[in-house]
Amino acid sequence: MTTADATLPTLECVDEPERARTLLRPLRLEVLARAAEPRSAADIAAELDLPRQKVNYHVRELHRAGFLRPAGRRRKRNLTEQRYVATARSYVLSPALLGPLECRPGDDDDALSAACLIAAGTRLVSETALATAAAKARGKRVSTLTLTADVRFESAAQRERFAEALGRAVADVVSRHTSPAVRDDGKPAKGRPFRLTVGCHPVPPDAADASPPPRSNAPREEQR
Repeated sequence: MTTADATLPTLECVDEPERARTLLRPLRLEVLARAAEPRSAADIAAELDLPRQKVNYHVRELHRAGFLRPAGRRRKRNLTEQRYVATARSYVLSPALLGPLECRPGDDDDALSAACLIAAGTRLVSETALATAAAKARGKRVSTLTLTADVRFESAAQRERFAEALGRAVADVVSRHTSPAVRDDGKPAKGRPFRLTVGCHPVPPDAADASPPPRSNAPREEQR
C-alpha cells in the first residue's frame, strides 16, 4: 500500500448517482486506494497480481468519472505509460444520493434516540458537502469548527448528569456568543447562519482502540 500524496485534498464528497455507481465496485476501490500517489495501470496490476488489461479498464472508468487524474507519463522499456493519481485521499457518499429516502432531522424528535443522532449526522454531511462545493467554486474555504472528545460513563445516572450539564453549557454559550435569527423589530438579523450539532454515541468495540485523542480546531475563515 502506498502513502497518500500530501498534496491531495483530504476528502471528496460523492453526490452524483452515476459517480457513486462507478465507484462502488470492490476492485475499483482497491485501484483508487493504490493511486494515492502516481501509479500506472501496469503498476497497480502488478501489485494486485491481476491482468493489466483488466486493471486498465477500471482505471479508465475511474478516470472518466473524475476519481483519477493524469499524473504524467513514464518511459518504461519500449513503452510509455500514463500514470494517474486519485483526486482525494478519501471519499464519502452524500446522504442525498438516497433522494426521498434520505434520513432527515425531524423524522424522530427523541433527542436520546439513535435515529435522531443519525439524522443529525447525515444532515451535517449533506450541508457541509454543499457548502464546501459552493465555496470551492468561488475559490474559498468553508469556515468550520470541530470538537471531539472520548468520554466514559460508569452508570446511566452519570450519563444523564453529563447530558444535562452539557445542554446547559451549550445553551449558555449560544445565548452569550451568537446573534438571534430575528431582530427585535421582527426583521431578519444580519450575519451568516451556522449550524451547531452536538452528539454522543457508544464506541463500537472494534473502534475503541482506534479512537482519536480529544481535539479541537478553531473556526477557519473563508479565503477572500
